[in-house]
Amino acid sequence: MNELEHQLHYPFGDTLPGPGATLIVAPGPGSGLTPGVKWIRMALPFALDHINLWLLRDEIEGRQGWSVVDCCISVDAAKAQWETIFTNELEGLPVLRVIVTHMHPDHIGLAYWLCEKWRAPLWISATDYNMARIGSQIANSFGGDSAALFFASHGLNEPATIDAVKGRASYFSTLVPAVPRQFRRMMDSDLLNIGGRSWRCISGYGHAPEHISLYCEELGVLIGGDMMLPRISTNVSVFDSEPESNPLQLFLQSIDKFWPLPADTLTLPSHGKPFTGLHKRIEQLHAHHSDRLTEVMQACTQKPCSAADVLPIMFKRKLDLHQTTFAMGESIAHLHALWFDGKLQRSRDAAGVYRFKAAAHA
Repeated sequence: MNELEHQLHYPFGDTLPGPGATLIVAPGPGSGLTPGVKWIRMALPFALDHINLWLLRDEIEGRQGWSVVDCCISVDAAKAQWETIFTNELEGLPVLRVIVTHMHPDHIGLAYWLCEKWRAPLWISATDYNMARIGSQIANSFGGDSAALFFASHGLNEPATIDAVKGRASYFSTLVPAVPRQFRRMMDSDLLNIGGRSWRCISGYGHAPEHISLYCEELGVLIGGDMMLPRISTNVSVFDSEPESNPLQLFLQSIDKFWPLPADTLTLPSHGKPFTGLHKRIEQLHAHHSDRLTEVMQACTQKPCSAADVLPIMFKRKLDLHQTTFAMGESIAHLHALWFDGKLQRSRDAAGVYRFKAAAHA
């Protein structure tokens, strides 16, 4: 556990739900429609090797059952784990709806399969629903030639890496082969009645187009998705589909929306362990990005830098291809934050690479 983690509290210690099993993290008092929350943990074939999913006891139109929050990627191993959960953890009740916090593959990958299997509706923000449909149906939507050209314009010019990025044209659709044709829109401040309790939607930006977290005041529980992780900082990236964006500013503004929640809120993250210490974690994330911005600013004061130039400044460890694409997006995001703030100037060199240098008044 690193120094920052020691400033948080993990109520369940090192206890984790096993494969195909659950762990109750917020049991409802009494009986009837006072639902608890069950924690599912599924493996991912990436450096970030797991995702947390959630089962919420529910009732819709007189039918008792469960709401699922997030799904995992579409792979046979995840389907097998879900089948075990259906047999052992649903108490003989059906899945009534599938809630997806955002459109990234580890969250929406199996939504179509779950919705079809249980004839259950998908609940998601409209922005993320439509982005996921584009990614699953249109080749080269995420990755491929466009992404390779974009990263090359920011200095990532190593031929083998560029070829590898081009080869990821079907990356999203492989992990998200289909998206349900219908959905129920979630928007900021919407109140969802889940099993007789009110859960408030909190929109977040910068990590995904329109991420939705869920907060239940009665339980004192926040399903934070990827907007509030305890151990790692959420990826905040600029990508080729929105090349002039400023996602870091959006992300920092979004996490500030959690300040009004009680300090002892039990936060359920998509990666890592459930924790308390929400306000401290908000402070840590602001400090983390402030430090990275300072490092990037210092580098650009010494000489004009591309995103590839600041990559080893921001990320000291060796990165695989999957991590490099996210790291490049994040390097651009920090450069853009300083550029939009007027602290950096941007120009394009003879090779067509964007370079950023300190503004004259900075």
